[in-house]
Amino acid sequence: MIDELSLGQIIQEILGNPLLLISFGLTLGVIFVNGWTDAPNAIATSISTRSITVNKAIIMGAICNFLGVLVMTSLNSSVAFTIKNIVNFGDDSKQALIALCAAMAAIVIWAVGAWFFGIPTSESHALIAGLSGAAIALNGGFSGVNGQEWLKVLYGLVLSTVLGFAAGFLICRLVTIIFRRTSVRAANQFFGKAQIFGGASMAFMHGAQDGQKFIGVLMLGWFLSRGEDYQGGVTIPVWMMLLCSLVMGIGTAVGGKKIIKAVGMDMVKLKKYQGFSSDIAAALCLLLSTLFGIPVSTTHMKTAAIMGAGAERRLSAVKLSVVKDMVMTWIFTFPGCGIIGFLMAKLLLWIL
Repeated sequence: MIDELSLGQIIQEILGNPLLLISFGLTLGVIFVNGWTDAPNAIATSISTRSITVNKAIIMGAICNFLGVLVMTSLNSSVAFTIKNIVNFGDDSKQALIALCAAMAAIVIWAVGAWFFGIPTSESHALIAGLSGAAIALNGGFSGVNGQEWLKVLYGLVLSTVLGFAAGFLICRLVTIIFRRTSVRAANQFFGKAQIFGGASMAFMHGAQDGQKFIGVLMLGWFLSRGEDYQGGVTIPVWMMLLCSLVMGIGTAVGGKKIIKAVGMDMVKLKKYQGFSSDIAAALCLLLSTLFGIPVSTTHMKTAAIMGAGAERRLSAVKLSVVKDMVMTWIFTFPGCGIIGFLMAKLLLWIL
């Protein structure tokens, strides 16, 4: 199993299996795109309120992403196994790896398209949709989709919307009450520093959630290449966590500024205390969902928390046109990325 192999042995195995090599490369591509389009949400508000510079925030985000993957995966890796078990690609290891490659390619295509238009997309939803679409193509029906694991996804969709908004609103209201007698200057100085902590917390929980999801995909690829379906506990190698965090951080450095603008600046104009409130609210909600093994969209959770924090002051502070664009993206992600995954799987299975 994975915990019995050193990094050198795994590299040797990948190089000896072209399909596994392609699957590994595409998964890294998806992780890179996640850092490009999804990870910036974790640090967007702390940058938009000028609490920290872009370059420092990216470095902080990369470090905290790694720590989130390392700590939370060591304590509770249930999110990774939810992703690994959400589909069944069958017993044919070759066809299974082809389907996995199709799913990863679909996610990259979908995410890059959303990035081009500057709309934050959920790689979590795209990942689940792409895997499901490929599994349906491979099995000729829905028998390859695990309904029980999909229920966790639907719970997460509701959780990230309702709980994220409510937590953002309530924490922002609580902060307002606690600091009502504090001068504006003193409050800005305090929350300017506090928001760095809030951004770090969000980056930590982004790693805990999304890092685990992609580790689950890497694990799935290796299990499929060996024709195995291991359900027990697995010791996830530290190098895998580090690699995931590094690739994600590079992606954020390359293309994150456009998403930071869309989430942190265009959707609602935040004051420092609101940015802090939304970060803490989203981080707490992500911690709760991670501990219960529910895969949620970090983008969805953070955006809902930002809207809640903005609405605490006045509902009109939220730019509904920007919110509408994001919601439409989320609505179309499941069928859109699922269809691409289905078509890519059919195409690759026919070619290979």
